[in-house]
Amino acid sequence: MEALKNKILTEGIVISETVLQVDRFLNHQIDPMLMQSVGTAFYQHYANEPITKVLTLESSGIAPAMMTALSFQVPCIFARKKKSLTLQDHVFTTTVTSFTKKEDNPIFVSKDWLKEEDHVLIIDDFLANGQAAEGLLDIVQQSGASLAGFGAVIEKGFQAGGEKLRQQNINVCSLAIIASLKNQQVTFA
Repeated sequence: MEALKNKILTEGIVISETVLQVDRFLNHQIDPMLMQSVGTAFYQHYANEPITKVLTLESSGIAPAMMTALSFQVPCIFARKKKSLTLQDHVFTTTVTSFTKKEDNPIFVSKDWLKEEDHVLIIDDFLANGQAAEGLLDIVQQSGASLAGFGAVIEKGFQAGGEKLRQQNINVCSLAIIASLKNQQVTFA
């Protein structure tokens, strides 16, 4: 996706050899036109799948997941990192380790929103080591739903997450795959 790659090159900031900051358009300030294109790209990739739900993790995955759900005309669900008063015991839960925040977070999805008959597409902003992906996959498995695939706006191809998912025969669609962030330079695969 050329528009995304151009945004990464012009507005992304390489923090280190493993961290790319995309706060200007993806996960703090959001470019809605770019997110609409992202949703369309995921729709085109998974158009032959009978998707009934799009699942993501709060908060940075919500914008691309919402636009993808809009393209499919299905609900978007986000796994919460904290239980609210309205979300107590009737939940699927697992723990996810955040790569950038270096912390473990329990995540929760109400059992009201994911059912055995659902065909779920997982969308997230980044695919790095795959911890968020594994947590969301666990939620889908707990629900008994089937998995259509995993879409990442940006994949860090130099980290193991994408390969782990592909080895499980999961249909992974990454709109931009970064091969390296060495020398403060973004190199695409």
